[in-house]
Amino acid sequence: MLIRLGYDIEFEASAPVPMIALLNVHPSRVPDLREPDQLTIEPNIESEQYCDSFGNICTRFVAQPGITRISNRTLVMDSGEPDPIQADARQSPIDQLPHEILQFLLPSRYCEVELLSNTAHELFGSAAPGWPTVYAITSWVNQKVQFGYAFARSTRTALEVYTERVGVCRDFQHLAITFCRALNIPARYVAGYLGDIGVPVSDTPMDFSAWFEAYLDGRWWTFDARHNVPRIGRVLMATGRDATDIAITTSFGSTRLKKFFVVSDEVKE
Repeated sequence: MLIRLGYDIEFEASAPVPMIALLNVHPSRVPDLREPDQLTIEPNIESEQYCDSFGNICTRFVAQPGITRISNRTLVMDSGEPDPIQADARQSPIDQLPHEILQFLLPSRYCEVELLSNTAHELFGSAAPGWPTVYAITSWVNQKVQFGYAFARSTRTALEVYTERVGVCRDFQHLAITFCRALNIPARYVAGYLGDIGVPVSDTPMDFSAWFEAYLDGRWWTFDARHNVPRIGRVLMATGRDATDIAITTSFGSTRLKKFFVVSDEVKE
């Protein structure tokens, strides 16, 4: 299937503000593009692209006083298949993990593994290792945490999600990631597009989405503690240890969000 992707975002600043944007599709999805994935900045200012340490495409620029608009519109080919399931995927012994995977077992800004380790073992220690454990974690978070945009708070950590039992999609994923790491399963945070394809259309405005990936049987597998069902049409943008690493935009100064519009819709061929 073809999926139309795009966004239109505006910030206002009173002084020049250096910024970083992670708004391109992930390099792994570049072969699927059917139109250029070109970030446009208005007014026209100098920008530079680079790949960060996680392999994500980043754009850096200096927003000028006034309104800065960041927009894009592209088309991607997708398999149309739901997230794959491999119920017998095994957990790898730590001493056999690739070096670059080890960082996804460690605590990070929003994932306090050491503070939730005992809880993880109490809740999920009896589950079969590997996929069954990750599925048990994902299901538990999905059932125990209440979703709501009114609960959004950019500083909420996994421990606070566990205590408060409320949050938005990033909070669901942070808690699930933390439980996985506490049980020696590498897990990483993911940002991308997830439109209402194959599901009832939501009555809330479209946004970028967060899910997570667990490393089992030598590869990364998609899990989503917010929805907890296989979904169609995920388009990966960035991966990292948690939301700190892959914020859609990072401002090194004061900015005010004035407009935020995202689209991810199936295009009938």
